[in-house]
Amino acid sequence: MAGTDQLSAVFSALADPTRRAILAELAERDATVTDLTASFSISMPAVSRHLKVLERAALISRSRSGKWRESRLEAAPLREAADWIEHYRRFWDSSLTRLDAHLAAVQAAGRATDQMADDTRELE
Repeated sequence: MAGTDQLSAVFSALADPTRRAILAELAERDATVTDLTASFSISMPAVSRHLKVLERAALISRSRSGKWRESRLEAAPLREAADWIEHYRRFWDSSLTRLDAHLAAVQAAGRATDQMADDTRELE
């Protein structure tokens, strides 16, 4: 992902459901490509391509031990993405709180108007 920022790389990597599933597997344990291939109905080269995307996004690290190459979840970029999303969650929570207050005021005004109309009819 040359030329893109880290957050964009993370969201791009997370956009694919297979990569999200791979991250879920790696959250449970470190795994080799062979281990991961057994968990998914895709080929070993396809798993390797997904791992490369995750590695470029810094969501995983890979280490070599003899002929085995294990992948490990790196959660820090997920925290950065969650923090970015949290900012907007607070925005929406605030917006919805204001909307709730506005609707309550409109409903209260409607009830007051209805009450005044009822009072006027009673006087007639």
